[in-house]
Amino acid sequence: MLRLGNPRRRINIGLIGMTFVLSIFAGRLIQMQGLDSKVYEAAAVDQRQQTEEIQAKRGSITDVNGHDLAVTVEAREIAIDPTKVPEEVRGKVAALLARHLGKDERELAAKLARVDTRYQLLARDVEPVVATRLLKEPIPSLTATETYRRVYPGGDLAGSLIGFVGDEKSGLAGMEQARDSVLAGRDGEVRMETGRDGLRIPMTSSQRTPPVDGRDVRLTIDRDIQWAAQKAIAEQTRKSGASSGTVIVMDVRTAQIIAMANAPELDLANWRKAPESHYVNRAAAEVFEPGSTNKVITAAAALEAGVVEPGTVFHVKDNIQCADRVLRDAHAHPPQNMTFQQAVAESSNVATVMAARKVGSQGLYEMLKAFGFGTRPGGGVPGAEAGLLPDYKTWSGSQSCTVAYGQGVSVTALQMASVYQTIANGGVKIEPQIVAGTTDAAGRFVPAPPGKQTRVTSEETAKEISTMLEAAVSAEGTGELAAIPGYRVAGKTGTANRYDAELGRYDGYTASFVGFTPADAPRLVVLSVLQNPKNGHFGGQLAAPVFKDVMTFAIKSRKIPPTGSAASPVRTRAGQ
Repeated sequence: MLRLGNPRRRINIGLIGMTFVLSIFAGRLIQMQGLDSKVYEAAAVDQRQQTEEIQAKRGSITDVNGHDLAVTVEAREIAIDPTKVPEEVRGKVAALLARHLGKDERELAAKLARVDTRYQLLARDVEPVVATRLLKEPIPSLTATETYRRVYPGGDLAGSLIGFVGDEKSGLAGMEQARDSVLAGRDGEVRMETGRDGLRIPMTSSQRTPPVDGRDVRLTIDRDIQWAAQKAIAEQTRKSGASSGTVIVMDVRTAQIIAMANAPELDLANWRKAPESHYVNRAAAEVFEPGSTNKVITAAAALEAGVVEPGTVFHVKDNIQCADRVLRDAHAHPPQNMTFQQAVAESSNVATVMAARKVGSQGLYEMLKAFGFGTRPGGGVPGAEAGLLPDYKTWSGSQSCTVAYGQGVSVTALQMASVYQTIANGGVKIEPQIVAGTTDAAGRFVPAPPGKQTRVTSEETAKEISTMLEAAVSAEGTGELAAIPGYRVAGKTGTANRYDAELGRYDGYTASFVGFTPADAPRLVVLSVLQNPKNGHFGGQLAAPVFKDVMTFAIKSRKIPPTGSAASPVRTRAGQ
């Protein structure tokens, strides 16, 4: 006979099992809704809560008169959810986007095909009016996020000095990088609860931390004089076939840099396409041997030591023996008696070496250091280099001679302009300044502190050197092409052998001229440098005309009148 199981026992076992399972669920519910309710509530809020960044507006960079050199304007970032764009309309959508955004249609089509992501950035720095037109097109899931973009109204005006901003809105070069902490400001944020569709849930709380906009930086650069300097050096670089050129204009009384021009210059509107060599501010960073412009330091050392006077007579051949080398003047000439004044005016290497020997290597080295050689200039000029000044104890026999006329020591254009600012300022060196000031949190302009002042030579020595430099621009000197009608000009030519680091040897020349005017009441210093020119190589031939053009424009722009005085009669030749 078939015996059936006891139904009561099966029911009891089933009830026990159900009770056990339900007790687990009940315990879990008690844990979730009672003991851990706050934890899950917070987790739910975190899942719903989204944080959006509110970008701070970057401060402007202006010239000394407040003209914009770098400014921030509104823009849009255009993005799309590729999963919401049907495959059959991707081609049409890509064409629409390409027409509005000015981008390659194939590139946009590739982004629309990325259905493995729900976010694709299509374009940055889009003008708001373009974004508005684009949003009216029948394109699904297209968004335009408010942001900012950096604009450079002057194009390549002071390009390598100003620098540029990258996609992450941080400065990557020049003043943009050097003053990034001032310009950038601090981003804000807004926290809010959103649903699955990304829209804010009504009646929920939100937290907003406002952004702090960046502060403005005002440079000492004068836009108009900067333009004239760039134009002059670009034209002469092209005519001479030089690889590069530099011009610096500096205020004698404050050492503020009025212009800092390079050729070729960086076009900030297309900095991504420019070679990296254009990113470098050559006026502050490129190191070269100065040549005869350095002779004023030898003259200062000799005059300060009291071993020569402007009228001291040297019997000068056109060559001189220095250790194992025979050094020569730029031009052959018979032995002649020459005053120290004449030696500077005619840029005699041999007479300069003879004066340097009276000073000694240590004395010359200390004077070079006092003028700032071997030390990175202060004043906030981005990328400024220290140059190269070997210790005098390491100088070779010939180097102890060549340093006297600017070979065997390396400087930047900024350092050499500072040397002549010191002479023009009565022997007082002022730390070069490039920032006129910044705005504070309330938008008020706060001037930068003046540059540190250091006396390098006596006022008498500076005046004697100024007189020598004025003779150098006369008909008897090497800088006659720098003369400006109606103005007294003091200056010095420089022609140096150029060391090419890539070749590992000397190749070509550095041609330069630096001077100031009015010579008897100096206001402005102008320095021009041409590297590796092919059509000529003398500083008086190539760089002096650039000085004249830039200085003429600058004194007219600054409304600096002639002093009306005549140059003092000087003894340029022995026997006069």
